[in-house]
Amino acid sequence: MKNTTSLFLSSLLGGAIALGGYSIFDQKETPIIIQEPAKETSTRPVDYIPANAPDNFIEAANLSVNSVVHIKVTKKVAGNYYQNPFEEFFFGKGGSPNRDRSVQGAGSGVIITKDGYIVTNNHVISDATSVEVVLNNNKSYQAEVIGTDPTTDIGLIKIEGNDLPTLPFSNSDDVQVGQWVLAVGNPFNLNSTVTAGIVSAKGRNINIIPDRTAIESFIQTDAAVNPGNSGGALVNTAGELIGINTAISTHTGSFEGYSFAVPSNIVKKVVDDLIEYGTLQRAFLGVNIANINSKVTEELDLKVNNGVLVSGVTEGGAADAAGIERGDVIVKIDNTDIKQTSTLLEVIGRKRPGDKANIVVNRNGGEKSFDVTLKNIKGTTQLFTAEEIESARSLGAEFKNIPKEELRKMGLRGGVKIEKVYDGKIKEQGIPEGFIIVRVNNKPVYSTDDLNKILDSLDIGDGVLLQGFHSNGKSDYFAFGL
Repeated sequence: MKNTTSLFLSSLLGGAIALGGYSIFDQKETPIIIQEPAKETSTRPVDYIPANAPDNFIEAANLSVNSVVHIKVTKKVAGNYYQNPFEEFFFGKGGSPNRDRSVQGAGSGVIITKDGYIVTNNHVISDATSVEVVLNNNKSYQAEVIGTDPTTDIGLIKIEGNDLPTLPFSNSDDVQVGQWVLAVGNPFNLNSTVTAGIVSAKGRNINIIPDRTAIESFIQTDAAVNPGNSGGALVNTAGELIGINTAISTHTGSFEGYSFAVPSNIVKKVVDDLIEYGTLQRAFLGVNIANINSKVTEELDLKVNNGVLVSGVTEGGAADAAGIERGDVIVKIDNTDIKQTSTLLEVIGRKRPGDKANIVVNRNGGEKSFDVTLKNIKGTTQLFTAEEIESARSLGAEFKNIPKEELRKMGLRGGVKIEKVYDGKIKEQGIPEGFIIVRVNNKPVYSTDDLNKILDSLDIGDGVLLQGFHSNGKSDYFAFGL
């Protein structure tokens, strides 16, 4: 029997209902519970406690609460709205079209260094105009955003402090299904809240991160997590960080039984990259992959029931260079058994371009081992700092908005003028001062904000096509790579 339902996965930007959550997706197969006749079973006393259950979580809670902070953010949101009901008479029902408004939200974070580095979720701090951090002792700090990674939903901020209480990282590979865990955060603006549960599953991919290169291999728990817990700590009974709480599965917007955390091993890799390079150093294997099930095994006559199918290989990519082929089944990477795509993405996601990985595949019933040198998304092993990327995106020029009156005289709806040219791509291409850019990569440019948004989406190695007009009105275009 099939039943279609809509499962809303809330991205817990706590307290900020106006900032919204994440997306809705359809869960095609809804399990139906069938009541069976009662069977003879063994019984236990009502006060039965498993032998390995802790007596309490006091020590773990005491180690955690002082290292988990309350994060308050302010963001600007564009949109039509009214400050008072009389404005409708002037602007109509659509609202005032050119007015931005500030909205406030809240989440949690974890202090990871004594001098004030704090890890949280990307969705908590992205696009924030101000970030305030409140410690468990009620001390308040203004924070600087160091960097974010949308592909893992991890963000890093920094406050100025000394000898701050920290949480040590634990190896999330050692986490076991069924072990006790604590979720520590600030749900509904309730500071320093601790809830307990067990690990329900590992390697969960719930399709909540809206990025084509997302890494989702969540730790699933039944510890109660609610809006405001985003960016807070998931800890073991020793008070060690095993994950960053990120999302819940819910129909109502509040906790209904399961929550999801980014594993600490992924968190640590992202944080190390942001501190050292200012940007994520992402390694790629260069394959298209798919999970294996009985239908796929039968249709492709695979000789193995576990692993990840290589459904395509990128020409010139890391896997192609090492000899991995379409139709291979990846069963192990660096002694980690690979049974699902989320595990593969997690293991590769911990590495940087230039790192090596030993990959074991099953090919036609036999196992083959490959030493693979991983590459970046451009197919090289080069690492880039945030400054190098920013320098490439700047194009070596100053840009200026063009007054509307001047645009009307030129018969243009919009455009950006090159005000000054320095050393960089603009100068290398011989583009003169005064050139008016109207399109970049076939996207219209009406203002410097439009131009910056397009350039910010580019990486080193991407192609750039500038289209526009010289000061004499002659149209021209320039194509080059960053």
